[in-house]
Amino acid sequence: MSFNLFRPLLSSRAINSLSESIRTYSIMYTTRCTSSGGRDGQVKCDDNPSHLNVKLTKPKELGGSGGDGTNPEELFAAGYSACFLGAMGLAAKNLKKNLPSSTTVSAAVSIGKHTNGNLGLKVDLTAKLPGASQADADAIVKAAHQICPYSHATRNNVDVAIKATT
Repeated sequence: MSFNLFRPLLSSRAINSLSESIRTYSIMYTTRCTSSGGRDGQVKCDDNPSHLNVKLTKPKELGGSGGDGTNPEELFAAGYSACFLGAMGLAAKNLKKNLPSSTTVSAAVSIGKHTNGNLGLKVDLTAKLPGASQADADAIVKAAHQICPYSHATRNNVDVAIKATT
């Protein structure tokens, strides 16, 4: 019973295991997805399966069939690129710069082994801002990397390289 009294407090605070600090935040949106069957299974959105309900297939490079289906790295690349593009819009607004409507962000997500044998990810983000000056593109991308929640989540955990092109 006492756990329920503290549930709101627990849901708005998280312990950052890297620094043991407590961060407080206001939740704006939550979704929940459920996976079954691992890399050769399925993942669906619990809130509304019509939003996301996909077959997972392990890539040949990881010992799988490479058949029809997606994989966690593709889903992560999709989420990061979309989130980063949204952060670029906010960054451009904050910098009083124009974000071209044809702007795109591509994310290449690689999985591999660290020298210590542990598995890890590497991300290469490429933002294309057609018609923008290189200086504006660089400034927007740099500011977006400070805003994007995916960038916050990967910082000091995942090797992320970001490139802006015009």
